[in-house]
Amino acid sequence: MNFRVCIRDGPARIGHLTLDTNTIVTPNIFFLHTTRYNAPAFSDILLTNKRIQTKKPYIQIGESLFSSTKTQKNHCLHHYLLYAKDVPADLHLSASLQKKHPEITIIPAKKELIPKLTKNNDTKLFIVAYATQLFMQQTDFVDFITKLREQIGYQKLIYLPCVGDPTSIAFLTYLGVDFFDSFSACMAARNETFLFPNGLFRKNNLPELPCSCPSCFSSNDATVMNYKEILQHNYFTLNHEIKQVRNAIATGSLRELVETRVRSSPHLASLLRILDLRYYRYLEERTPVVRKQPLIATTKDALARPEIRRFQERVLHRFEKPESTKILLLLPCSAKKPYSFSKSHTLFRECLQRITNPFVVHEVIITSPLGLVPRELELTYPASRYDIAVTGYWDDDEKKMIRSILQEYVQRNHYDATIVHLPVAMQDFLCDWIKDPYVTCKDSPTSTESLAILSKELEEMTQCYPRIQPQQRYQENIKSLACYQLGFTLATLLMDDCTITGKYPYQKIMHKTTQLGMLTEERGFLSLTMAGAQRLLDAKQYWVEIYDDFTLKGSVFAPGIQQADASIRIGDEVLVEKANQLCGVGVALMNGTEMSQATQGEAVKIRHHL
Repeated sequence: MNFRVCIRDGPARIGHLTLDTNTIVTPNIFFLHTTRYNAPAFSDILLTNKRIQTKKPYIQIGESLFSSTKTQKNHCLHHYLLYAKDVPADLHLSASLQKKHPEITIIPAKKELIPKLTKNNDTKLFIVAYATQLFMQQTDFVDFITKLREQIGYQKLIYLPCVGDPTSIAFLTYLGVDFFDSFSACMAARNETFLFPNGLFRKNNLPELPCSCPSCFSSNDATVMNYKEILQHNYFTLNHEIKQVRNAIATGSLRELVETRVRSSPHLASLLRILDLRYYRYLEERTPVVRKQPLIATTKDALARPEIRRFQERVLHRFEKPESTKILLLLPCSAKKPYSFSKSHTLFRECLQRITNPFVVHEVIITSPLGLVPRELELTYPASRYDIAVTGYWDDDEKKMIRSILQEYVQRNHYDATIVHLPVAMQDFLCDWIKDPYVTCKDSPTSTESLAILSKELEEMTQCYPRIQPQQRYQENIKSLACYQLGFTLATLLMDDCTITGKYPYQKIMHKTTQLGMLTEERGFLSLTMAGAQRLLDAKQYWVEIYDDFTLKGSVFAPGIQQADASIRIGDEVLVEKANQLCGVGVALMNGTEMSQATQGEAVKIRHHL
């Protein structure tokens, strides 16, 4: 049994599991195949209780899963997948010691037993016993799965038996589970229940069949369908949903699918809320810092998304405003991203460009669900790629979030004055705590009257400051971005005695005639050259150390990595060093912890190397 992760999207991943000569794509479903239940023809891997003659790969659990036969041994529990969990821990441990499979571990769902049962455990597949009971205890369930995943690492698999139907598979995959089974389909069919991604429905509650699977297509009347026909529908729906989940992982949009699916169940909605609020660090370290797929924020769950919370934390604790700016200009967001390319922000920028000292003004965009976006960060994800439902109405959660972030931001970044060019609805919940705000928006921010007031106020307020030259402000803008991306220490090392060339959004960092890095619209981050990376080497941040006998030619693969900075996230710019000497620079395809643990897979996509 060999497993390799290929694509990551948060804790979820697409991987290849090799059994003998067969390769199974994960996440996937074990379809039950016994004398009573035949797996469908489209199944990829089977779950059996005995050896069978088949070309398909299968997992044999043993008689304890299907049979009532019990071994007559004192103080021992068999490896049942369905049994009460509330028994003494010693019995669970004795059961784990009775049977050992070289590649499979059946682990009781007691969090306190995880360290004992996973330490020095080389098995590839971990099966969670009595998962159905654990699943109903929301906090305990999320706590158990996240701790199990953290203990076993990134290169092993979790199978959740008897849990997982078309409504929950997306969330469970997002949580970190790799394998499910077809028990939900079988049990639902016995109860004359159809499985759909948006819920479970009894056959008498379906006047029309909203499905075109072969079983439903041939019948057209749910009320007359028998057990086998309903079972085939449920199998089809399970298979359809697992493919939907894999497609979402491949495109980086699993979180959007999860938020859609959990709406059908209060239980699932509470699980997602618990995961977001209590296990942010677990999600954040597995969430990339760069993504091509837009972030669709249509529910309040989006306010707690890990990439949004990380963006807010970096704005408040890493970002440094351009040093020469003295006046804060608060602006509304736009439908088009990045903001600078929208019609409304083109009008705002024209007002700035008409005044004699525009670079003393710092533009900050107020928006939901991000809170605030300094102009220097408009190319970074998620600010560059998000979409929300615009109603003109701000609920209490959004108001509270924006107020708290803006208040903390202005405490850390001092301005002499604040201009508020925001719609009236936003002025109502922001202006009461801003000291002497200059409100320039009377109706619409883009109306002729409002723009004229903005231009007049900008001209009057900026005249009292020494004029800031464009080159100085360009350099400060890039340094502010570098602070957000790399932290203040690395940003200072990189930007020392540098100039900026090129036209926004493609700008180069130059030291005399040597290029140190470049900003591009596609990534929204600074991409380093070898000369730029050399400046940062001694700081020992964002580094990956490879073995001395590893020759760097193309990408860096996990077997060649000796250790890596745990703060690295997927999409980060990283320095590759060997024997304390810089040998390459590129983009991380794994986070730092996975790089240190993994034994296979591409870890760093190299851009430049010696």
